[in-house]
Amino acid sequence: MANRTVQIRAWALSGGIAALVLGTALALAVQAKGVGLHPADWAALRFTLMQSALSTLLSCLLAMPVARALARCTFWGRRALIVLMGAPFLLPVIVAVLGLLSLYGRNGLLNQMFQALGLPTVTIYGLHGVVLAHVFFNLPLATRMLLNGWHAIPAERFRLAQTLGLPSTFRHIELPMLAAVLPGVGLSIFLVCLTSFVVALTLGGGPAATTLELAIYQALRFDFDPGHAALLAGVQFAVCAVAVSLAARFTTVEGLGLGLDRAPVGQKAHWVDVPVLALAALFLILPLVAVVADGLPALLHLPALVWQAALRSAVMALVAAGLSVTAALILVQAKVAGAPLVEGAAMLPLATSGLVLGTGLFVLSRAFVSPEALALPVTVLVNALMALPFVFRLLLPQVRDLHRNYDRLAQTLGLSGGARLRWLTLPRLARPLGLGAGLAAALSMGDLGVVALFAGQDQATLPLVVQRLSGAYRMDQAAAAALVLVMASFALFALCDIGGRRAAP
Repeated sequence: MANRTVQIRAWALSGGIAALVLGTALALAVQAKGVGLHPADWAALRFTLMQSALSTLLSCLLAMPVARALARCTFWGRRALIVLMGAPFLLPVIVAVLGLLSLYGRNGLLNQMFQALGLPTVTIYGLHGVVLAHVFFNLPLATRMLLNGWHAIPAERFRLAQTLGLPSTFRHIELPMLAAVLPGVGLSIFLVCLTSFVVALTLGGGPAATTLELAIYQALRFDFDPGHAALLAGVQFAVCAVAVSLAARFTTVEGLGLGLDRAPVGQKAHWVDVPVLALAALFLILPLVAVVADGLPALLHLPALVWQAALRSAVMALVAAGLSVTAALILVQAKVAGAPLVEGAAMLPLATSGLVLGTGLFVLSRAFVSPEALALPVTVLVNALMALPFVFRLLLPQVRDLHRNYDRLAQTLGLSGGARLRWLTLPRLARPLGLGAGLAAALSMGDLGVVALFAGQDQATLPLVVQRLSGAYRMDQAAAAALVLVMASFALFALCDIGGRRAAP
């Protein structure tokens, strides 16, 4: 009976998610009927695919030597460097862009050095700026995913290669692993770059550097052409759906063999590993340092609207995190209990983007209510949906273990419903639930997507305030507000994560 109740709830939730995602896609298709793509739209599509491909290629090529160096080097601070590789995932995109502008912008550190040396300055705007920002975000992600691949190679293979006197372990051991792992890594990063809005908004623009997401924003915000925006959103949905299908096909690879779980002795560190790791660390740390250095002087002189927006964003982030974690827990319990299709529903938001969802909801609701009235609720709902696949994947192995180890005991004791949730499920899942809530809250806190389409002056979230301040060239206040955004994002993540760990038995 308990399993049936869980499955009924999960089916209802799955139906709601499918209706929301596919229903908005259908609404976009209906709205776009009779509207054709302009030459500028084809240019935006080409630019979207080109910058995604270049960003993916560079991220993967640069991540391979970094991951290999981390896999075969043991040094003080190695764990901290691996943790640093996860920081860009939590870092609000607008903050990272401001950090990159401080280093590589017109008045950035790099151009100041070039001017001092009498060299021509460079600009960060355009294709190379968009690719640079995407590499900053995706190099750590690719490194962590490839590092997992290196760690999955049994240590006995390296010992055997050493015994046999093979001249290169890379060709015979590591290259087959890369052939298995790299397609999935590349497609995952390609999908992330396809749905990047803030990077294109701040570093792209213009006819030659407009992505589909930016074209959707321009069609709604400036041209107020819902039909054209719907058509572009439909194209974006189709491209993302194809990328998700390919990623699902290639991210699941066969195991790399069994071993005795011994330390991976046999790989020898190379002299090039030290400069590779040093350059990677500098590439990731310097923008963060620039944000702190630029933001501290004006931190105590911020206008009241920044603090109001910070409170508004924090409340919205916590609500979105609660919705995402609750939905993920319902779906993952049903998945473990044997309900079909719920995993597909949990992964379905990956086939779209927050901006596309927001555009579809605008098309559906604009005849009944003002878009500004729904700006904040829709933003919370979309943020919860976009975090759902990550939280679902985080909870799935933990819930499987819980079901395998405690389900029979719970049935024997008659634990079901609310009692089982209170005394068994929540305590045993406190750690992953806290981590998942922290990830969802941090992602929501830094989101600048749907809210940029609909929010009025009194509904601005903190990322939107940062974007508006930088657009008004009030860079000192923008940097200080960005610093507040960073601190708030990491504080919410830490609050949820530490709370989950403390609640664990």
